[in-house]
Amino acid sequence: MNHDSQFKGSEERSDTRPILIIPYMWIGDFVRNHTVVRVLKERWPNRPVDLLTTSLCAPLVDYMPGVRQGIVWDLPRSQLAVGRQFGLARLLRKRNYGTALVLPRTWKAAIAPALAGIPERVGFVGEFRFGLLNRWRWGEKRLPRFIDKNAALAQPEGAPLPGEWPVPQLQVPAGEIARWRQANGPGAAAAVALAPGSVGASKRWTYYPEAARLLVERGLEVWVVGGPGEKGLAQDIVAAGGPGVRDLTGTDLRNGVLAMAAAGVAISNDSGLMHIAAALGTPTMGIFGPTSPYLWAPLNGLAATVVQDKSALACQPCQSTICRMNDHRCMRDIAASEVVEIAQRVLREAAARKR
Repeated sequence: MNHDSQFKGSEERSDTRPILIIPYMWIGDFVRNHTVVRVLKERWPNRPVDLLTTSLCAPLVDYMPGVRQGIVWDLPRSQLAVGRQFGLARLLRKRNYGTALVLPRTWKAAIAPALAGIPERVGFVGEFRFGLLNRWRWGEKRLPRFIDKNAALAQPEGAPLPGEWPVPQLQVPAGEIARWRQANGPGAAAAVALAPGSVGASKRWTYYPEAARLLVERGLEVWVVGGPGEKGLAQDIVAAGGPGVRDLTGTDLRNGVLAMAAAGVAISNDSGLMHIAAALGTPTMGIFGPTSPYLWAPLNGLAATVVQDKSALACQPCQSTICRMNDHRCMRDIAASEVVEIAQRVLREAAARKR
């Protein structure tokens, strides 16, 4: 290393100005943003890192090590919301950020940091954001995965991608989990948490009711976890599984985080709750059909990646939210009995590691 690069590295590490991350706000993407936080903290250990967040995702910030605070500000989707943008800019200006990382490549995402006058505004070229960003990055389309695109912005410009990124972490205190269990009254045995929802109908495995019935028959407690949009699915699962199944769906994401933290194993579609469970360290089974595990599985790894292997489908993975061919066989050909057998194996393996 030459003297100039040594000086620059020392200068970077002595910087104490706070950093703001403008992340993607889907739940799974928000969890994966923690990798960006960890890369920033390795590069600038003395600079506080804040996350802009929606009200929905705000509980996640409480469990992310290395994040100073979440800036809760709801901006409507598909609307410019000029008044809300100016309000956010006023809030950001008071916090004296030195750097903003704008992960989404939309024009709208870069407005408030520019209006706030944050000196360094980093992001990929996209949607004619000239003037809104002042530290341009190029080559986004050459990066293979979503996490590569995001975490590369936290590195010095031109730095090569590492062989492995630091994985997202959600850390829930044991006492908080114990209080949640006491308040919600689940049994003491390891439970199976089911996450039947997802953004896009094609990513939803439809045999959760049958799986719940089989799990209960094998003496396991089953929890259904999700948001208010999954209430109907949860009712179907409870009806199939009977008293051994509990509906834990609701509007508070914190409740979902704590349920996943308390569970013995989580079974999920490719969804935000899959990423939450994996980041918590709960053994997680991800069921994949139209999406690619390489592109979208958690960096933390899965206890089991469940894909149909009965036939080769030319359309799989299609990355589409709606099945347009083959009658959803990529998900329909994954049997409930197969998933239940894998879940029992994962539980046995988890129990063996605790001995």
